[in-house]
Amino acid sequence: MQIKKIVRGLMSERLLSVYHYLLALAAAIRYGFPSRQIVVIGVTGTKGKTSTANYMWSCLTAGGFETGIITTANVRIGEREVVNAFHMTMPSPFIIQRLLRQMVTASCSHCIIETTSEGLKQHRNVGIQYDTGVFTNLFPEHLPSHGGSFDTYKQMKGRMFAALSAHPHKILDRKPVQKVIIANAVSEHAPYFLAFPADRKMTFAVEKEADLTATHVQSSSSGVIFHVGDATFRLSIPGAFNVSNALPAILISRLAGIDDASIARGLSSLSLIPGRMERIEEGQTFTVFVDYAHEGESMRNVLETAAAMRAPGGKIIVLLGAEGGGRDKAKRPIMGTLVGNMADYVVVSNVDPYDDDPQEILEEIAEAAEKAGKARDTNLFVIEDRRAGIEKAFSLAQAGDIVLITGKGAEQSMVVGGRSFPWDDRVVVREELGKLS
Repeated sequence: MQIKKIVRGLMSERLLSVYHYLLALAAAIRYGFPSRQIVVIGVTGTKGKTSTANYMWSCLTAGGFETGIITTANVRIGEREVVNAFHMTMPSPFIIQRLLRQMVTASCSHCIIETTSEGLKQHRNVGIQYDTGVFTNLFPEHLPSHGGSFDTYKQMKGRMFAALSAHPHKILDRKPVQKVIIANAVSEHAPYFLAFPADRKMTFAVEKEADLTATHVQSSSSGVIFHVGDATFRLSIPGAFNVSNALPAILISRLAGIDDASIARGLSSLSLIPGRMERIEEGQTFTVFVDYAHEGESMRNVLETAAAMRAPGGKIIVLLGAEGGGRDKAKRPIMGTLVGNMADYVVVSNVDPYDDDPQEILEEIAEAAEKAGKARDTNLFVIEDRRAGIEKAFSLAQAGDIVLITGKGAEQSMVVGGRSFPWDDRVVVREELGKLS
C-alpha cells in the first residue's frame, strides 16, 4: 500500500488518468467485452446504491431472469452470492470484467453494477456498455477526491449517464435494448441526470408526484408496507427509507415485462442484504443491527428507524466512527451532532483511519456529540479499539434497547496505520454477544 501511494504521488493527475483508462481497456479486451452480451444497469448516487441493486436482483430473479450484481456489500452471479472482500465498491477493472464474463457464462441476462464517483474518476467504467442508469440521490461525500468540489463530484457521476449514448444499442435475443434513465424525483439534482440522452426517462419518489410514486408507507420492526397505485408491496428489511431504494426495482422489472405479483414476491423475499440493517441474534435480550451508515443522511435514517422500533423506555445505543485516508472530513461533526441529539448512548470508535491519527478522527465526532449534549464517560465514550467499543456498547444495553453498530457493514477488512487486516463487524458482534451469554 505504501509503495502504491509513493508511485501515485510521483505521477501527474493526467498521467494517472491515462494509466487507469488503459488498464480498464486492457481488462475489457482480456475478457472479450462481456458487457456487450448482457443488459447492464448502473446504479449511482451517494447512498442506497447497494440496497437498490439487491432489490433489483431479487425482483428480476423472481421474474425469471438470471441476474448478477456487483455492489459494496456483495457480489451475486445468479443465486450464488459472496461478500465483497475488495474493500471498494467498484473493484479493479480486471475483477469487474472477470465477474461480467462469469455472469455471461452463467447465462445471466442482466447485471447491476454499483457505480461510484471514484470508480468513474479512475475510468473503471471503460469497457462496460451500460444500458440503464439509475440515480438514487446526491449529498456532499467523497469531495476531497474531487478537489473539494460538489459540482465536480456530480459531474463525475454524470459520466455513467453520458456512457449510455456512447455505445450503439445492443441486440439481445433479437430485440434492441433501450437506453433508459431512472432518477429520484425527490432530489433537486434529478434534472441534471435526466438531461442526458436516452430512449426513456422515468422518475420515482415517495409521497411526491413522479412516474412511480409510493404512498401510504407503514413501517414496523418486521419491515415496511407501501402502495404504488393499486398495488401493495412489502419489504422484509426494516426502515421506511428502503422504500425509495425499492422503487427503481419496480420500474426496472415492469420495463422487463415482469408482473406486479412477481415483483411483490421479489421485494418481500429479500430478507437480508449483508451489512444493511442486518439484525444479529445470539439470544441477547436487546436488538442489534449492523449497518453501513457512514455519513449524515444514512445515519439519520438508521437512527429514525431505531427510534420507531424500540420498546417503550428502550434506549438507542450507537457505535460510529469515520474514515481517514483523505475521505470527507466534513461529515464527522455532522454525524457527531446527529448521534448526540438522537441516540441515548454514543460510542465513538475506529472505522478505517488509514494513515491518519485515529484519535483526531474520533475527537472530531465526539466534540460535536458533546456540543449536542452528551457527556464524556456518562453517555459518550471514545474507545479507539473497535472490538472494545462494541463490547462497551453491549455493556450499556438492556432488554428493549436497540444497539446500532455502524460504519463498516459487511466490509471484510479494516485499515489502521496503513496496514489492512481481516475484520467483519458481523463476526465480531456475534463473538462479543456470545461472551455475554
